[in-house]
Amino acid sequence: MIITAATALAALGRTGLDVFDVANDVGQVAQSVGLWIVAAWMMANLLSGTYTSSHLGVGTIEYARVLSAAGLTAGAIGILSYLTKFNLSRGFFVLIFAIGVPAALLWRWYARRLVHRAHARGHLLTRVLISGSVAHVDEVAAVLERETWLGFRIVGALVPSSQPLRATPRGVRVVGTTTHTADSVLAEKADMVVFTEGAFPSAVDFRRIAWDLEGHHVQMAVVPSLSDISTGRIAMRPVGGLPLVHVGQPQSLGASRGLKRAFDLLGATALLLLAAPVMLVFAVATKLQDGGPVLFRQTRVGRDGELFECLKFRSMVVDAEAQLPGITHLNQNSDGVLFKVARDPRVTRVGAVMRRLSIDELPQLVNVVNGDMSLVGPRPALPAEVRRYVPDVQRRLHVRPGVTGLWQVSGRSDLSWEDTVRLDLYYVDNWSLVQDLSILARTVHAVVRARGAY
Repeated sequence: MIITAATALAALGRTGLDVFDVANDVGQVAQSVGLWIVAAWMMANLLSGTYTSSHLGVGTIEYARVLSAAGLTAGAIGILSYLTKFNLSRGFFVLIFAIGVPAALLWRWYARRLVHRAHARGHLLTRVLISGSVAHVDEVAAVLERETWLGFRIVGALVPSSQPLRATPRGVRVVGTTTHTADSVLAEKADMVVFTEGAFPSAVDFRRIAWDLEGHHVQMAVVPSLSDISTGRIAMRPVGGLPLVHVGQPQSLGASRGLKRAFDLLGATALLLLAAPVMLVFAVATKLQDGGPVLFRQTRVGRDGELFECLKFRSMVVDAEAQLPGITHLNQNSDGVLFKVARDPRVTRVGAVMRRLSIDELPQLVNVVNGDMSLVGPRPALPAEVRRYVPDVQRRLHVRPGVTGLWQVSGRSDLSWEDTVRLDLYYVDNWSLVQDLSILARTVHAVVRARGAY
């Protein structure tokens, strides 16, 4: 429908386009080739796999395939027009894709939002069985239960007969053993079975399970012994029937080089210019409220452990640091590394508004321009927190801390310390400029929702 509408709008819009020579036969040309263009574009979508259900609603592959199909169609039309010397209006050709591609991407995004909303309300769910050892079943269950937008409903677990249980420690009901996978999947009417470590002793056993499920429209997914690695670093290369998974090097060095720095400098400068009026209003409001300083300066740990002065609008009373020992009992973080209080009594009225909208963090754009921080990166840590880091967590310091990051768009203060570390390490190891742009876009939504903003 979108492709057809884009073609019709291109034909109508071409008559008013002054960039190219006036073409009086646009309507006739559109009628003669319009349907063929629509058919070719739809065929390109099929060939590119844009309708493949396994990639719908998750990740960026869906959008990449939409762009690939559009490029394939444009290339095919251009080549055929040249070879056949067909007088196709250039304006008509440009408008088709100028209208159609953004419209298709926008529709995909909106449809994804609708599906995710339906999943959150308990609709369109996929019934999932998890097969494997008890510990690995709980690991997978934790992820699926946390990411509710995926739409997976766990209906049970299949564990080895050597681990007889009624339920896993996490509470997943055990409905059978891994030796009778197919029977249990059919009995529970599962739409998908997820195999994790311990689900089958050899590849031959997995092949037999696949044979037993053939024709029953049950999806099968295997969780490899790899975690927190982006698809961009993974390539499947079969060798003699053996599927080898090649994993690229971590990208922490790339997240510290010139391209990211140039992106940060240009982006922070532009955002500072746009945010200047808002920053001025809240700076005045903060000063008028109690006469204290507008900015709160705090020592934070930057890249490679270097200390810097992190800037924020002051959202608490002037003597907030002195009052901290008296409210430590309100700490809601059981992990002990971070201090979290949902309703901190030290926060001022103006500060509460700034925190809800993340306006208090706008001065950190100056830190970005100075090179102490990045637009996107791990949460800037306090020296006291860093002193309690275990060796693996120290890797967070390999890149500049960010004004925003995966931690912010995934829940901010609602996250546990373990989840915060996991997201930060994922970002450090899997950095890409596309991911930075995606996080910045998601930050707008997170700020509007104000989830975990306290």
